[in-house]
Amino acid sequence: MSLLYDSILALRDDTQVEGLSRFFKTAPGQYGEGDQFLGIKVPRNREVVNRIWKECTFEDLEQCILSPYHEIRLASLLTLVQIFKHAKRDIPLQQRCVDFYLSHTAYINNWDLVDLSCYEILGNWLLDKDRTLLYDLARSGKTLWEQRIAIVSCMTFVRHDQYDDCLAIADILLHHPHDLIHKAVGWLLREVGKHDEPTLVAYLAPRYQTMPRTTLRYAIEKFPPHIRQSYLQGTL
Repeated sequence: MSLLYDSILALRDDTQVEGLSRFFKTAPGQYGEGDQFLGIKVPRNREVVNRIWKECTFEDLEQCILSPYHEIRLASLLTLVQIFKHAKRDIPLQQRCVDFYLSHTAYINNWDLVDLSCYEILGNWLLDKDRTLLYDLARSGKTLWEQRIAIVSCMTFVRHDQYDDCLAIADILLHHPHDLIHKAVGWLLREVGKHDEPTLVAYLAPRYQTMPRTTLRYAIEKFPPHIRQSYLQGTL
């Protein structure tokens, strides 16, 4: 095994496995069915990655992303984020990170794995590029995780006051059947509102009465209580 794999494996804490398995919904029929855990919390995982990422190769990342253990796949993604972030003007290396990410989406298969990696890599990569890739993931993603990647990657654009793609992809996913997409869309809409409330208000006006309740609640979370109630009661 690789240094990264062995370093994460060494942190195993069996006392935490049951709780994490329950939290990430690994029971039969749940979204994380069959995933395996070592009982390692994210801060400890980050500590290892921050210490050794410079020593890691893409071969190490390949071994880790294919692991049955959730935390080792997470370590691979967190390491990939560090490599991408520090590549700066090394465009071929950044491209390699993006290619690795997109070729391993089958293993980016829970919400934390998506949320801690996608906008750091894909969002930043696409900031000055065509974003058709995200629309493709949103429309025809093989899994709900690819669709979540599509919307959460827009976080980078929102933070740069670019809202159009976020709102367009939100429209594509607005009536998705899964609660995890409802939450992700609502989260990104809320982020739009934090940067530009009139844009969010304009987006909600023709949609708030028919959008999933979870999405609406997330989107309006930062509004004053009386405004939230008006949205929820459909009385605006």
